[in-house]
Amino acid sequence: MPGRQLLLTPVDEEAPARVRRLRELGLGDRTDPALDLFADRLAELTGAPYAMVNFLDGHRQFFAGLHAPDHALGRYLARDHGYCPYVVARRKALVLEDVRDYPRFAGNPVVDETGIRSYLGAPLIDRTRTVLGTVCVVDVEPRRWGRAGLDTIKTLAAELVEQIHRREDGGI
Repeated sequence: MPGRQLLLTPVDEEAPARVRRLRELGLGDRTDPALDLFADRLAELTGAPYAMVNFLDGHRQFFAGLHAPDHALGRYLARDHGYCPYVVARRKALVLEDVRDYPRFAGNPVVDETGIRSYLGAPLIDRTRTVLGTVCVVDVEPRRWGRAGLDTIKTLAAELVEQIHRREDGGI
């Protein structure tokens, strides 16, 4: 759209520490069937067509868990695309019922390139206080996620962090 300007992706000074922590946990660089199942559950519980467990490094995003109809999304996304980098930088959940209602987010490449219109995401903050990434759901239609959606995504993020901790501790 003429006149729109792309807003800068937030600076991510924690990326090197995040990458180290993800390596310690064995996450962030390969798909994981358990995380795909978790993404399926995210989609089911929120009614969203797309759901992701997303780990970020300094340059890109990696959907280690992915629920996408007809495999419409790949596993990688540039760091300057989408809304998860904002969740990571802010260290808190983000609700965008219609991204076009927010000038800061309307110019994001995912709006034009993939038709994303709504987003709901929460950070995955582990016991070391490292933001590992996010869990998120998106839709190509505006969505009224409401308080219930926000509570759901935050609860599921906490649940996944606990699963990661159990895995780290040798429990699963």
